[in-house]
Amino acid sequence: MADADIKTEDRTLRLQVAAARQEESGQGIARLSRASLSEIGAMEGDVLEITGKAVTVARAVLAYDEDESLSVIRLDGLQRGNAEVGSGDHVTVRKAESRPAQRVVFAPAQKDMRLQGPSAALKRNFFGRPMVQGDLVATTGQQQVADIPPQLRRMFNAPAYALTQIRLNVLSTTPRGIVHIDENTEVELREVFEEANDARGDVNYDDVGGMSDTIRQLREMVELPLRYPELFTRLGVAPPKGVLLHGPPGTGKTRLAQAVANESEANFFSINGPEIMGSGYGESEKHLREVFEEATKSAPAIVFIDEIDSIAPKRSQVHGEAEKRLVAQLLTLMDGLNSRAHVVVIAATNRPDAIDEALRRPGRFDREIVIGVPDESGRREILGIHTRGMPLGERVDLNELARTTHGFVGADLAALAREAAIEAVRRIMPQLDLEARTIPSAVLDNLQVIREDFVAALKRVQPSAMREVMVQVPNIGWADIGGLDDAQLKLREGIELPLKNPEAFHKLGIRAAKGFLLYGPPGTGKTLLAKAVAKEAEANFISIKSSDLLSKWYGESEQQIARLFARARQVAPCVVFIDEIDSLVPARGMGGGMGEPQVTARVVNTILAEMDGMEELQSVVLVGATNRPALVDPALLRPGRFDELVYVGTPNTAGREHILGIHTGKMPLAPDVSLSSIADRTERFTGADLEDVVRRAGLIAIRKRGASVDAVTREDFEEALQDSRATVTQEMEEEYERMKGELKKRAMDISPIGFIAPGMVESTRERKH
Repeated sequence: MADADIKTEDRTLRLQVAAARQEESGQGIARLSRASLSEIGAMEGDVLEITGKAVTVARAVLAYDEDESLSVIRLDGLQRGNAEVGSGDHVTVRKAESRPAQRVVFAPAQKDMRLQGPSAALKRNFFGRPMVQGDLVATTGQQQVADIPPQLRRMFNAPAYALTQIRLNVLSTTPRGIVHIDENTEVELREVFEEANDARGDVNYDDVGGMSDTIRQLREMVELPLRYPELFTRLGVAPPKGVLLHGPPGTGKTRLAQAVANESEANFFSINGPEIMGSGYGESEKHLREVFEEATKSAPAIVFIDEIDSIAPKRSQVHGEAEKRLVAQLLTLMDGLNSRAHVVVIAATNRPDAIDEALRRPGRFDREIVIGVPDESGRREILGIHTRGMPLGERVDLNELARTTHGFVGADLAALAREAAIEAVRRIMPQLDLEARTIPSAVLDNLQVIREDFVAALKRVQPSAMREVMVQVPNIGWADIGGLDDAQLKLREGIELPLKNPEAFHKLGIRAAKGFLLYGPPGTGKTLLAKAVAKEAEANFISIKSSDLLSKWYGESEQQIARLFARARQVAPCVVFIDEIDSLVPARGMGGGMGEPQVTARVVNTILAEMDGMEELQSVVLVGATNRPALVDPALLRPGRFDELVYVGTPNTAGREHILGIHTGKMPLAPDVSLSSIADRTERFTGADLEDVVRRAGLIAIRKRGASVDAVTREDFEEALQDSRATVTQEMEEEYERMKGELKKRAMDISPIGFIAPGMVESTRERKH
C-alpha cells in the first residue's frame, strides 16, 4: 500500500484508477482489494463515494485475484467519466451511506434518441443502484457479474429494459446527495435528449472490443502527450504528432479515435474527406486550415481525418491541381504542429497504399497501427459489448457465436446483434395491438433474444470483407457424404485438425498443409468434400470459378488472385476452393502462342508466389478440384504448395448404398425397395449418377400414379436403372489409376529452361483426345 494516502480521521483512501473488464460496464460497481476495503471500514456491497475532479458513487465488489496486492480501484468508462478521471489518475475513496430516493428523473444521454416506456421497467433495472445527480448510468441485461455474493445478485442481475444498452443522465434526485431506487421511488423518464456534463458517456474504451494492444499503443502515442505533456518536456523529445490507423472497413477505427478523444479529455475535431472539398480556387485548403486553427485554440485537441486517402492521394497518380494543393496544405499543417502544442492528428483509412508517401514518415504520422479483423477472444468481447443491455435467453452462448463468426469485424457483429433483436421483435408482433401504440408490460417483460434468433441472423449477416467474393456458409457435413472414406480422412487430418487444434502442430514444430488437389472422374463429389471440410472445421468458405479470375486486361488476372488471397487472410481461418483449376493453372510451356498461354503463365507464377512467398498463408488452405490433373502445372504439385494429391474415385458397394441412403432420406420408399441390391447393380456409378437414379425413380412414380403417390416402389427403381448409365468407364478408371503414379513424378519432368519435356506433352495430348 505504498501509494495509498490514508487519512485516519475520515477513513479515506487514495487509489489509482484502472479500467474494469468490458463485460462489467454499466453495472455500477467498483472493484478494490480486501485490504483497501478494511482501510475505509467498508464491506462488499457497501456504497463508496469516489472523488476525482467530480464525485460519483458505486457498489463495492472484491478485486480480481491478480489485483489483491495492488492499490487500484477498477472503474468502468461511465464511472471514470462521472468522476472526470482517466485510467492512471488517482481518486479518493470513502465509505458512504445512500438514502432511498423519493423521486429520480432520467433523460436519454444519446442524441437522436427518443424513449418511451413504462417507468416500472426502468425502476426494476436500476433497483438498488446508488447514484447522484449528474451521473451518467446505463441499463443492463440479465447477465451475471462474476465473483459477487448471492445476496447482492439482485442488484446486478436486473431484468433488461430494452434490446440494447441505453445510457441515461440522472437529471435530478429527491432528496439530493447519494440515493438509491427502492419500491417507493417515483421514476420519471424524459423523452428527449439532455446534454451530458461529460462527453465520455458517448464512447469510451469499454465500447471498443478486441483491440487491447491497439488501445495501449494509442494511449502511449495520444493520451500521454495530451494529459501529461511535462513527461516529454522532461525527456527533451517532441511528442508524437500523428497516428495512422489502417485496416479493413468496419473494424472500429473511427470509434477508437472518438474513445481516445473522450478518455483523454481532449476536444474532438472530425474531418470527413469529401466535406472539405470546395468548388472555388483555394477553398478546400481554407477549410482544412480553419479546422487546424480551431483545434489549436481549443487545445488539447485531436483532429481526426476519416478516409484520408480521399484528400491526400499520391500526387504522382492524380492529375488535378486542386488535389495536389490539398496534399501540400496538409503536409504544411502537420509540419507546423510544433507551434500547435497539444494537438494530435489521427487518420484512418482502409487503403494505406493510396496515401501520399510524404505523409508516411516520422514527424507527420509517427506510427502506423494496423487494426485487423478480430480473433475469437476479440469477437467475444465485441459480442459482449453489443449484447450488454439485451435480455438474453439461457441457451445463448456468446463463446459459441464467437467461434462461428470467423472473419466478422465489429460492424458485422453489431449487425448480427441487431438482426437477432429484430428476430425477437418479429416473434412478438402477433401479440401487439398496433392501434394502441403501446406495448403491454407483460409482453415486454417476457421479451428475450434466444439462440434461434442468433442462428437466423447468421443466415443473413456475412463478413463485410467477403462481400465482393462468393462466400458461403456450407450446409454439407461429413454425414452427407458417402463412399469417400479415404479422401475424408486425408482432408480431416490436413485441414480440420490444424484449423481446430493449431497448438498441436506448434508443439511438434510442424506446419499444416497449404493446399490439396482433389482429382478424379466428374461427379464423384470433389466439391462436396471441400464444402464439408469447411463446415466441419468451422471455417469460412470462398468458392471461386477460374473464369472469375481471368481477365482480358494486362495484369488484371494477377491482381484478382492477389486480392483473393488477401481477403482469405483477412477472414482466416478460410478454405479457398477453386473448381476446374486446370483451366487456371495449366502447365507452362505447352502452348507457345503469344496470347492466352502468356496470361495463364503469369497466373501460375502469382499463385506460386502467394502459396509460398514472403507472406505466409496463416490458417488459409487452398483446395483445387479437377478431372484433368495431367494439365496442372507440375510446380504446383510439390510439397509446400499442393501438399496432398487426393484421388476421389468411384465409390465401392458399401459407399454406393450409403449414398443411396442419403438421397432417399426424405423419399417414402415401398417395403420391397432394397438399397443394397441397387448398390450391387450400379458398379462404377458416381455420386451424381446415383442421385440421378433416385431422381428418375421419383419422376417415374409421379408419372405413373400422379400427385397422390404414396411411395416409390422397386419397379420404379428398375425402370430408372434401365434409363441410367455409369459416366465412368472401365478405361477411365484404368487411366486414373495410371495417373496416380505419374503425378508423383510430374515435377521431375521439367526441363532446365522451364518447359515440359516433349514426351509429357505428347502423353497429355493423347489423354485429351
